[in-house]
Amino acid sequence: MSRARETRGASVLATSLAWLRRRDPGYVALRRAARLTLVASTVFYAGRYALHSVNLATYGLFGAVAAGAFAQLPGSARERARSLLTAAPVAWALVAAGTALAGNTWAAAGGMLVIGFAVAFAGVGGPRLVGLATALQLFYILASVPPYQPDTLPERLGGVTLGIGLIALTEVLLWPDPTPVPYPHRLAEAAGRLATYLDATAAAMADPAGGQPDRNRLREPAAEAVDAVRLSRLPAPQRPTAAGIRDQALRLCGAALREALAEADRLAAETPPRSEPATEAGALLRCCADTARAASRGLRTGTPPDDLAALDAAIRRAESAYPDRPAADGLDVPRLCRDVTALAVADHVRIVAVATRLAVGAPVRDETDSGAYHELFVDAGQPPWVRYRRQFSAYLSPWSAPAQSALRVAVALAAARVVAGSLSLVHGFWVLLATLTILRTSAVDTRTALRPAVLGTALGAGVSGLLLILVHDPIIYVVALPVAMVLAFTVGRLWSQVWAQAMFTLLLTFVFAQLAPADWRLAEARLENVLIGAAIGILAGVLMWPRGASGDLRRNVAGYLAASGDAVVATVEAVLAGGRPESALTRARAAMNLTNASYHQYQSERHGRRARRLDWEAVMAAGQHAVYGAEALLRRNPPGSLAGWPRVDAALRDAAAAVRSSYVQVSEQVAHGESPHVEVTGSGCTDQVDRLRPLVDGETEAPVRHLVEVDLWLTGLTGRLARIRPSHDAGPPPAADDDDDDEPRSGGNG
Repeated sequence: MSRARETRGASVLATSLAWLRRRDPGYVALRRAARLTLVASTVFYAGRYALHSVNLATYGLFGAVAAGAFAQLPGSARERARSLLTAAPVAWALVAAGTALAGNTWAAAGGMLVIGFAVAFAGVGGPRLVGLATALQLFYILASVPPYQPDTLPERLGGVTLGIGLIALTEVLLWPDPTPVPYPHRLAEAAGRLATYLDATAAAMADPAGGQPDRNRLREPAAEAVDAVRLSRLPAPQRPTAAGIRDQALRLCGAALREALAEADRLAAETPPRSEPATEAGALLRCCADTARAASRGLRTGTPPDDLAALDAAIRRAESAYPDRPAADGLDVPRLCRDVTALAVADHVRIVAVATRLAVGAPVRDETDSGAYHELFVDAGQPPWVRYRRQFSAYLSPWSAPAQSALRVAVALAAARVVAGSLSLVHGFWVLLATLTILRTSAVDTRTALRPAVLGTALGAGVSGLLLILVHDPIIYVVALPVAMVLAFTVGRLWSQVWAQAMFTLLLTFVFAQLAPADWRLAEARLENVLIGAAIGILAGVLMWPRGASGDLRRNVAGYLAASGDAVVATVEAVLAGGRPESALTRARAAMNLTNASYHQYQSERHGRRARRLDWEAVMAAGQHAVYGAEALLRRNPPGSLAGWPRVDAALRDAAAAVRSSYVQVSEQVAHGESPHVEVTGSGCTDQVDRLRPLVDGETEAPVRHLVEVDLWLTGLTGRLARIRPSHDAGPPPAADDDDDDEPRSGGNG
């Protein structure tokens, strides 16, 4: 019988461990909970029982919880620890401000309005600031509620310092989390795959009949690796969205890799199975492959890639191999198409190399690096504070989703502070914490978070009330506190937010029962305050931009496309008449920043089927191809390069106007909630060049290459618009089947 019981026990244990491994791969949640429990309980016990300081114990505990549970930071364990230590002075300032203002309800609420907006809006500076926002909000919230005790500020700061410092220390020394794959390594993989594909494409051009199978086989791995560097494919903390030059360079590197792959695909499609070997274009592609491979090594190792002299020499040889002017016997159309497309590949690969140099911290060389791409690397030589100021200024707009979200949070928390002070709630902190926890960037997400918060709190309050009625010996709460902590910090990740809220409510009961005499009314107060905070969060979510980022995304994308169309016309005008389209490109870049901000927030929200009928990435890629393509085009086709050619002048202006009209059409369709549909007849390079023959005939001095490059760029833009299709797979998976679902699923804590 005992052996049977042992067998059943071993089976139950094995089943439990298998379930835990499935729910918590690598035991990441369990390790974090153990770290946090060790630090929080140590600081709390030391402050409460060794030093007899309630304030030190309280602020040490909540400092550890804020840093260990609410702060969601990217990077390795050392990088996360460094971020926490860097944020410690900000936490001190917020605790000091809250302590000073806690004596007056309206002063504390005013401080909450200003600090709430500033901390939330700071997230536009990058994922580290986003990850710290909720934790920093908690420091001010905790200090700004009664009791008003300015004389206890040293104890409060000491507790916060201990909590943050020990969490940072254990992040590195105690069961550190595995480091996620860094974004530069993803770029390195994409650059390496692209290099292999370019080598195969060059081989196929040298041997059109025999090289096709290898090129076709290597294309799919290259496409998958390049697609993996899209920001939408990454968790929010890992996206390089900061204003620093490193993140800017990494984003530009990813965009250039996508453009290089698209041009290489076009080159492969334009090469006939039976054609003459393309010696110069093939040599240029092999040099591009070597440059991309060097960039891949640099991104992996953090060292700058080789000098660009070899690629620049190959570009010059390819440019001179086929003359700019028509030959006496006419145009060699297939060769011209190959040359032009290979040069476009080289342009984008060169941008990859320059961006890699900047990303790994190599010094900027204006003549050979950013000078040729002044518009792309305009911030390369600027100090960090200038770049951050520009990014914050760009997003500080009534149409900016981050600004709207920050204002919503600030108003809701300020209102919660006024309500808590006006009603003289003993535990007003819980009202603000509930508001912060429930409030989301859209009414749908707020509703989703409401049910687990209320149900979990009610369940936890019920258990807490019974516990406080039945258990009066304080030693029980002292001994059981670490167990309650481990459960509170793991159950939510392993089961659901209902259980997480229930266990967190129970944990607060164990804590406050040791800080002051407590009875069942403590559980009642917890439930009451959570309901008040939930009501405030719902009102803020419904009254202030309830659609979240979806409405702003449509508006900003529409403006982005319209500005991109204007930039296209201005760029063609510059090539024809001289000058630079700075004003139009500046407006398009500003519109692109707002669109990116809206899209990043949109991806974090819950969407139903109707909201996901549009492939937002394809729409945004059309604008990006116009903006980045214009800047790359002007490098190889300087302003005025097609001046003095009347027939070309009229044809290109008409083509640019048609492209702008298509962009405006898509812009209006997006703004009105329609799925874009533009009727564009696709044509290859050969067809396009044949169409240009009448403009070239008899023009012995015609700059043919410039004409073809500009015309093919315009054709590529219309092709991008034509590829936009309704998509049920765009964006992250939905949290429910429809926005009108009456039974929303549990959402995460904010």
